[in-house]
Amino acid sequence: MNHVRSVGMRKTARVALVSLVLAGAGFGVTACQSDPDIDITKLGLETDAPETLYNQGLANMKAGNLAEAGRKFDSIDRQNPFTEWGRKALVMSTFTKYRLGRNDEAVATGNRYMSQYPQSQDSAYVQYLVGLAYSKQIADVTQDQRAAVRTIDAMNKVVTNYPTSEYVEDAQAKIRFARDQLAGKEMQIGRYYLERKEYLAAIQRFRNVVEQYPNTNQVEEALARLTEAYYAMGITEEAQTAAAVLGRNYPDSQWYADSFKLLKGNGVEPRENRGSWISRAGAKLIGA
Repeated sequence: MNHVRSVGMRKTARVALVSLVLAGAGFGVTACQSDPDIDITKLGLETDAPETLYNQGLANMKAGNLAEAGRKFDSIDRQNPFTEWGRKALVMSTFTKYRLGRNDEAVATGNRYMSQYPQSQDSAYVQYLVGLAYSKQIADVTQDQRAAVRTIDAMNKVVTNYPTSEYVEDAQAKIRFARDQLAGKEMQIGRYYLERKEYLAAIQRFRNVVEQYPNTNQVEEALARLTEAYYAMGITEEAQTAAAVLGRNYPDSQWYADSFKLLKGNGVEPRENRGSWISRAGAKLIGA
């Protein structure tokens, strides 16, 4: 009997809550009861149990209604925080936001999940989603590359903290892509300086590529540009070393052919100075 009374009290409280919300929105409770066209869910109020809302969200996802699915999951999160249903809803909310292209929101939701449930059964997946949301924001190398830096950080957490997860391989691929972007940004700036004959500034950018991003697809050109810049400054020995390291690692590269031609046309050939920073960096390259 006490159980029945408790259930009845909860229903009464829920009706009272609905009445207050509707009254604040300019609707009377009587109107809500008599007008079938009024949908209280459109007012942002969900009265179903979290399990029901979760299943409704899954059904909407299956039907392709991601926005509606996300609304269901967000309702669970708001009304049932720090519960198992709330935890599961946060996972799905992160996913739907990512799929809808709302990447900043996906990152915020995913990071909130990770702060609350860092060692849960879905933490590797959510961390991976955060990395994917960042990777979707990586811009062309002519633009700011902060998203690439954040992608690397997020995906490194997947690789380091969840090394046996199924997401590691793709996380590593996303890291490689982001590093290529960062190296590409350095090359873009370096070429800018080189064109203006600001050789020292150009060399520093190309050096960053060789030393910081040795396993990227930008290294061949970086070594060729170092050959060009050092030779233009009259530092022939470093130009020869850059060309020699390039030829040793990428003998069939067009960049090496161009560097060889530049030196040969001026009476010198590629020759590696083992004491040069270029030679030391060369030991870490893809073809070393």
